[in-house]
Amino acid sequence: MRRRQQPPLPKRHGLDPARLRLPEDGPWTTVRDHLVERLPRVDPARIDEMLRAGEIVDLDGPLAPDAPFVPGGAVWFHRDLPVEREVPFEIGIVHRDDDILVVDKPHFLATIPRGQHILQTALVRLRRELDLPDLIPAHRLDRVTAGLVLFVVNPAARGAYQTMFHRRTVRKEYEAVAPYDPGLELPRVVRSRIVKEKQVLAAYEVDGEPNAETEVELTEHRDGLGRYRLRPHTGRTHQLRLHMNSLGVPILGDDFYPVLTDKSVDDYTRPLQLLAASLEFTDPRSGQPRRFETRRTLQAWTDPAGWAAGAQPT
Repeated sequence: MRRRQQPPLPKRHGLDPARLRLPEDGPWTTVRDHLVERLPRVDPARIDEMLRAGEIVDLDGPLAPDAPFVPGGAVWFHRDLPVEREVPFEIGIVHRDDDILVVDKPHFLATIPRGQHILQTALVRLRRELDLPDLIPAHRLDRVTAGLVLFVVNPAARGAYQTMFHRRTVRKEYEAVAPYDPGLELPRVVRSRIVKEKQVLAAYEVDGEPNAETEVELTEHRDGLGRYRLRPHTGRTHQLRLHMNSLGVPILGDDFYPVLTDKSVDDYTRPLQLLAASLEFTDPRSGQPRRFETRRTLQAWTDPAGWAAGAQPT
């Protein structure tokens, strides 16, 4: 098996440097010329500044501002970080051993770095706080969904745990709070075909062969609200949110369904009332059964007045 090439720059904030492979041919005389074309969102003056500071390197070390373009070569550098507001909620540790780490992710914290969320993500915070530079998620949750996420501590075990999720052998249960409809017959299995297009925020359901399946069960209700148990059999984007919306009981705090609303990323009030409540599987390393349960609760059920008033969850 081909070994992964180690980057010549150390991690920064728990993140590996970006690697850019240079094309085999092209009109560029210098690496700088190629980077200006390759990175159109980066000001050329910033590229010049990084070259002068020795922040762009190849396997032999920092590149000079006039370093020649080398066909088929590679360069590494750390991308500038976006300005982020701190997500003021703690990540709960549910379980930790030599192979895995199971955490209780809060609402509003992304699982992995992406777009404008880099340092304020579960992966980067856990790498730094627990001194686990090789930590990697076995799966992920949406930023607005709270609950259990399994990370892999041991690099040699990554494939075994990630494969469980790819093959859907992990049994997941979610909890949701949504309106109560006495005319809705539950439990039931909801099946539909879900489509998610790139660069489009919301997914949608279309006619055709179903590719998404969810068991929906009402566990209790009071004051016009229902507490629901959701068991997804597939993992399509926004599947649980779409299926609850299709039943006429959209999850409280959903800013996508049924209507896409413009909510600031730093507005931490009225979070989506969806919680990844349990993970259950046969451990691929030991063969032993394992079950993990969240320690979090949904604010709209435990403190409906506070949730409605916009009090931040704890």
